Amino acid sequence: MDPDFGTDIVSCGFVKDLLIDEALGEVSFRLELTTPACPIKDMFEQQANEVVARLPWVSKVSVTMSAQPAKPIFAGQLPAGLQTISNIVAVSSCKGGVGKSTVAVNLAYTLAGMGARVGIFDADVYGPSLPTMVSPENRLLEMNPEKRTIIPTEYLGVKMVSFGFAGQGHAIMRGPMVSGVINQLLTTAEWGELDYLVIDMPPGTGDIQLTLCQVVPLTAAVIVTTPQKLAFIDVAKGVRMFSKLKVPCVAVVENMCHFDADGKRYYPFGRGSGSQVVQQFGIPHLFDLPIRPTLSASGDSGTPEVVADPQGEVAKTFQNLGVCVVQQCAKIRQQVSTAVTYDKSIKAIKVKVPDSEEEFLLHPATVRRNDRSAQSVDEWTGEQKLQYGDIPEDIEPEEIRPMGNYAVSITWPDGFNQIAPYDQLQMMERLVDFPLPTSVQS
Repeated sequence: MDPDFGTDIVSCGFVKDLLIDEALGEVSFRLELTTPACPIKDMFEQQANEVVARLPWVSKVSVTMSAQPAKPIFAGQLPAGLQTISNIVAVSSCKGGVGKSTVAVNLAYTLAGMGARVGIFDADVYGPSLPTMVSPENRLLEMNPEKRTIIPTEYLGVKMVSFGFAGQGHAIMRGPMVSGVINQLLTTAEWGELDYLVIDMPPGTGDIQLTLCQVVPLTAAVIVTTPQKLAFIDVAKGVRMFSKLKVPCVAVVENMCHFDADGKRYYPFGRGSGSQVVQQFGIPHLFDLPIRPTLSASGDSGTPEVVADPQGEVAKTFQNLGVCVVQQCAKIRQQVSTAVTYDKSIKAIKVKVPDSEEEFLLHPATVRRNDRSAQSVDEWTGEQKLQYGDIPEDIEPEEIRPMGNYAVSITWPDGFNQIAPYDQLQMMERLVDFPLPTSVQS
């Protein structure tokens, strides 16, 4: 059983290339997991071996492990550079100086240590931190003149892009220009196949943050705070921004929590900001980081703490955070990919909105008639252009694809592409009586 999905690995579609030789009693197959950083891949391999070996006629079992190709789950026209990235994770706080960059860099190297292909994007143009926190040999971004793309620099196997590597240091420019620079750096970079792209968000909830959230299909966000009440107030704004943009916040990291001295633990800035965020906004996981001179020093020296001391207390906390991010991203992808599906046997659209226990059915014609786009409703007068009779009762969707964490894109036989937000689907008239599948009737 996959503990994150609550479903067996066969139903999850993990078992591939199954070969059976009954005469020799040999069985071989491949387990294709959702991510190479799966924290329980060794357990899966061992259990799959044991389960098959228990069959009386089996004498030899061969299991190979692999991961799904890197690709975003979201539909829509993504820039070329983002089309082979599985998960994009924002590390944010909306408050300056709380340790976002420290968390972003150490999380990225933790994920890389778990076997994932990882990139870091430093989205702070006014004060980029990445050039200080890592020390790649090549400290300048290069251009590919033919493709007109940016080639990320690399350090210890992690790809990275920062305005600090653009030869400019830091920027003195107005907001709209900064949004354009960030957009260009992020979307024209040749990231290649990545399992996780970690975005170190700049502080605030303005133009730059909104641009990032709208250009990039963020899978999840990690919130960084410190114990002070002042930090909580700003962090709360950030959490609300992500909530509005339908980006799930999966963990809170409370930095500079405590230090140990004389056999006691001291909390110099008080306690409770992190747990307050967890309680008030229902974010499921909280991680504490201590005040530790080595953590600060490693950030200044160009070698991340989890690389400098992989067995230390700080590295263990980041290991737990990494496992949490991997599991939550996999869960979100699973929920989003199965949120809205079409059941041909009962001719109904099944809806199970992520983070909701409720599951319901909709008639395809009802969904099509409730389209609120400019093609169906006059934007100026609000008058309905699409008439009830325009849509045949037996219409069926040709394809349903996720679109961000908030909607699906439905393609209809007449060539129309409908964007249906979850909120809108929840308000539609539901099917109570529906025809049984023909197999059940017979």
